[in-house]
Amino acid sequence: MHGRPRKPLKPVDEAAVAAKAEKLRALQSEFLSNHQNKIYSKEAVELSAKLLEINPELYTAWNYRKLAVQQNLAQCESDPESVNSILDEELKVVENALRQNFKSYGAWHHRKWVLEKGHSSMDKELGLLDKFQAMDARNFHAWNYRRFVAALMKRSDEDELEHTQNMIDKNLSNYSAWHNRSVLLSNLMKKAAPGFTSKDEVLTREYELVREALFTDEDDQSGWFYHLWLLDQTVRSEFPLLVSSWPVEGSDISLPAADYLDGCASMNVFHYSSRNFPLVLYFNQSVRGVNSSTVSVSCGFNLNIDLIWKPLSSTDSQSAKVWATHLAIPDAELHSSEAYQVEVKVGFSQGIVSTTGVAYSHPSQISFQLHLQKTPLESGQDSRFGRIQWKDDCFAVYEPGSAEPDLVNLLDNLTIKNEVESTASTWQARIIDDETNIFRDLLDCKIGKLTVARLLTAYNSLRPLDKPVHCKEVLELYSELMKLDPSHYQYYKDNHSLVLLQQVTSSKESLLSRCFHYRDSTLSTNGSPLCLRLNNLAISQLGSFEKLLWVQMLDLSNNELQSIEGLEALQLLSQLCLSNNKFRSFTALESLRYLKSLKVLDISQNEIGSHSIDTTRYLFRSPLSHSVGSCDWNINYLSSETYWEAFFVLKDMGLTQLDVAGNAITSKSFNVFLEKLLPTLKWLDGVEVN
Repeated sequence: MHGRPRKPLKPVDEAAVAAKAEKLRALQSEFLSNHQNKIYSKEAVELSAKLLEINPELYTAWNYRKLAVQQNLAQCESDPESVNSILDEELKVVENALRQNFKSYGAWHHRKWVLEKGHSSMDKELGLLDKFQAMDARNFHAWNYRRFVAALMKRSDEDELEHTQNMIDKNLSNYSAWHNRSVLLSNLMKKAAPGFTSKDEVLTREYELVREALFTDEDDQSGWFYHLWLLDQTVRSEFPLLVSSWPVEGSDISLPAADYLDGCASMNVFHYSSRNFPLVLYFNQSVRGVNSSTVSVSCGFNLNIDLIWKPLSSTDSQSAKVWATHLAIPDAELHSSEAYQVEVKVGFSQGIVSTTGVAYSHPSQISFQLHLQKTPLESGQDSRFGRIQWKDDCFAVYEPGSAEPDLVNLLDNLTIKNEVESTASTWQARIIDDETNIFRDLLDCKIGKLTVARLLTAYNSLRPLDKPVHCKEVLELYSELMKLDPSHYQYYKDNHSLVLLQQVTSSKESLLSRCFHYRDSTLSTNGSPLCLRLNNLAISQLGSFEKLLWVQMLDLSNNELQSIEGLEALQLLSQLCLSNNKFRSFTALESLRYLKSLKVLDISQNEIGSHSIDTTRYLFRSPLSHSVGSCDWNINYLSSETYWEAFFVLKDMGLTQLDVAGNAITSKSFNVFLEKLLPTLKWLDGVEVN
């Protein structure tokens, strides 16, 4: 265990172990007989105590003693001395068991159960804890129990905070003391206790404390974990805020009218297979309570009726950072060519709350124009004709046309300005700047490089409206770490990818340099789709989704992606290329289930089918009981149970073009399965489907 090899036992030791096992089997057999027959005599209870002293992990024996205690207490309720005697005996049994195994879950739980009876001395418990912690100061069982005892005693968080200080002074490597300190400080700041009302002052004191530990022993991880927690507290927004939306404020959106609803999307004509227009809200943290009562939507043809907001998350059906709904356009309106002013008001009524219980208290309003356009689409622009190809020569550098909306202005307004964040970031930037200057002295070691990279990344996150100033240095630090510490290569690579995407999406100039017109012989440049090409970046993780809500055509090919988690926020996405990445299974593509506008998908040249099923993404062995909902399985429909992952992800998609070649899962039978599963499919691996 913990990397320590087992040594073979000597013959003498083997004999001792065998004798102990024989004794344990005999005791256990007799105990189970007593338990089954509900025998709670003095001798039977004493036998369970002997058994627990040998094996404190026997939960059945602890449960038996609870039953025995309850029966004995019921017989002597009127005699306080007898009650105390019974409970004191239980505490002694637990203490003996803990001396045998200090990390016994069953023993600690049983002791809590006894204390809840209210007949024990709390001061005695603290004294016992001091003895146990003298033997193992970091034992998390003892620290959990201490929090339990402190709560029963109504001992103040300030007193407990002082205790953590004493324990840290004795041993800077006491991770459990640092952790308990973080719990206590969170409570004290949350209730604004005296001396803890100013977050910046509290965090400044804590940075000074942990800095002393780090510079005393830079190789000890306890202080570094606490420093990371402090950094998270420094940059984390206390309030839920709306940071991005689609459409953006002041945008001018055109939709094809009724006669042209089958047209393919171009930058100025947003196409959806249904007559519903998506609205997306992107918050800085997970929230719940987004509904027609807390978000009002008004326009010429819709007065906030029948709008159902849904969280875009596969992990929790009640809360998410991203919420979406669809604005239904009545049939009568589809034959007109009017412009409608749409207003979305968020949080003017109470009800939106973060997962930490903080109410959304900074109302936002988004206004945009919605045009129903009756201009005929160009010949060949119908998605039923031709096939999207992702070759370089199919794309031309973006050049704004006179018929297109001002994409530059759109990119300028991707992020919503929040005055509360701008005000708060002053002290946060000061703290992070001070910490960065101090830790630059440790750039000769990997933990120093990692800490400076984290600090600079945090500094950039404080000013989402400004161009990040430290991306280049952070990318260099993570590149160095990947070489210095290959055992944690993937962690550094993922962080490097997130910073790189932050850099790419940080300015309109950078985004425009990666925008291309899809070029087809049947289309003019102005009539062709606009594609954001994030290919060949060697990224392993996706991020910065709040800057990409406007994207309809996205090229992520030739990267190192293993998951597309978060991509569900891009509700406009209709064409997506994920070829030549490192996807191991269809469950890594689960976010596709939320992209209802997606028509073209390329997942060719990946590793799907060459690895075992990615069951870590499910709470149970089958998606039938997964938290995102059960599937309507029809065994006769499936050509093979091998394809259940593909069925789960693709079954409700209206794809017209799909490329899967170059994956281990591909075969003739799989292609037949896909054609049955996707009745809207027109192209499969470059071949027209009959």
